[in-house]
Formats: sequence, structure tokens, C-alpha cells
Amino acid sequence: MLFAIMAQDVNDSLAKRLAARPEHLARLEALDAQGRLVLAGPHPLMDGQEGFSGSLIVADFDSFEQASAWADADPYVAAGAYDSVEIKPFKQVFPK
Repeated sequence: MLFAIMAQDVNDSLAKRLAARPEHLARLEALDAQGRLVLAGPHPLMDGQEGFSGSLIVADFDSFEQASAWADADPYVAAGAYDSVEIKPFKQVFPK
């Protein structure tokens, strides 16, 4: 089942993100290699400001518990870059 993992950053998260980015990307690359990653990326700040306000990951997990455990282990969580993380089931309509 697909799940959307929606994270909100803490203020001034850029340094925390940069420190944890290699490990964060490695986990996404592993999901992609397994054919489970639909999309992933950050939400840039508006008006040309440097940094990000959060992230969105859509991936296939066997259960909500598995998606939640994967999200809890994200290096951005450990680095304190995320203020909150919400996980919801996701139904992909397009592209087919």
C-alpha cells in the first residue's frame, strides 16, 4: 500500500538537513532500488529564501506500522530537522 510521509521542518533547518543528507538520500535510494519509491522531495521556502519547509515522500510499505517505523528512523528526524511527521495512506490516480 502507498503511504505519503509528510514532514514539516523546524525553523532554520538547512544546516541540520545538510549534515544528515547523505544518509537520508541513501535510504531513499534503497527504497527506489526495491521499486517501492513513487516520489520524494523537499518543499523549498517561498520568495527565493534559502532552505526548506518540509518534505514529501510517497512509497510502498506493507503496513502503516512499517511506514511509520521507516519514517521514525529517518536521519532528518535524528538530526532534529523535522518538527513533525504525518503519515497517511495514499491512492495514486495519475500517472497510471
